[in-house]
Amino acid sequence: METKDSTAQAAPHAPVSRKLITYPSARDGTPIHIEYADEGDGPAICILPSLARSGRDYDVVAAMLVREGFRVVRPEPRGIGRSKGPMQALDMHDFAADVAAVLDQERIGPLVVVGHAWGSQPARTLAADRPDLVCGVVMAAASAGKLPPGSQEQPYSRLRNAIDGASDPGLSEDERIDCLRRAFFAPGHDPRVWLDGWSIEAHAAQSHARRATPVDDYFSAGQHVPILDLQAEHDAVVIPGVMKPYLGDRVTVQVIRDAGHAMAPEQPRAMADGIAAFARRVYRSRTGA
Repeated sequence: METKDSTAQAAPHAPVSRKLITYPSARDGTPIHIEYADEGDGPAICILPSLARSGRDYDVVAAMLVREGFRVVRPEPRGIGRSKGPMQALDMHDFAADVAAVLDQERIGPLVVVGHAWGSQPARTLAADRPDLVCGVVMAAASAGKLPPGSQEQPYSRLRNAIDGASDPGLSEDERIDCLRRAFFAPGHDPRVWLDGWSIEAHAAQSHARRATPVDDYFSAGQHVPILDLQAEHDAVVIPGVMKPYLGDRVTVQVIRDAGHAMAPEQPRAMADGIAAFARRVYRSRTGA
């Protein structure tokens, strides 16, 4: 099913189609409904959002990529928009399967998949579970999920209270703004743009999936695809420099200046440029052009 969303025009020449697919759960056949945005023509890029947030966070980034000649697909995670399905006892393989169902429906792939923050985990799981669908992975402001032996820090421990507090309806607006400022935004950027747009239901399901899935199921994004580690200069959450020591030349590191963990609302042009340059390299290497 396809509908036109008049409120989500990414650019005058590139209307966004908002679509909905239904597919049966591999576990028990329960119908799962996944909404996704689809815009542009050309080599495809799939963007997966951060914890408890919507693909609409990347409206501006997607529009820029479309103007650069790419097709951009943005699935909404379960619990957000019209994406519906079981929300209990999910793991990263479930979230990756939702994305795979969209790509199979559209018959696109292998493509470059971008995972922002938490979204890097289902992005890498997709690359591991369905290597036929993925030819490159962008980790945008993304935690690796584990650290080199001997490290004294623990993955996901930094600013956990602020990360969770940003979407907590039990906190006051001032408290939530403080959480957003500490965890997500670089100095000088207004964190109020992320006061809205959170899904408590998705937060719980996605947090459970992170805890329930062994990190080695997805850490390396399969065995072969190139990875762009797109780091934010002022990211208070992510411990930088983890992927390349493990995976070597598969990983390219790029730093987005004047950005925090949120990245997309702070530096959409730099984010889009980094993704586009990486995607062009990946697609050129596949075609030999």
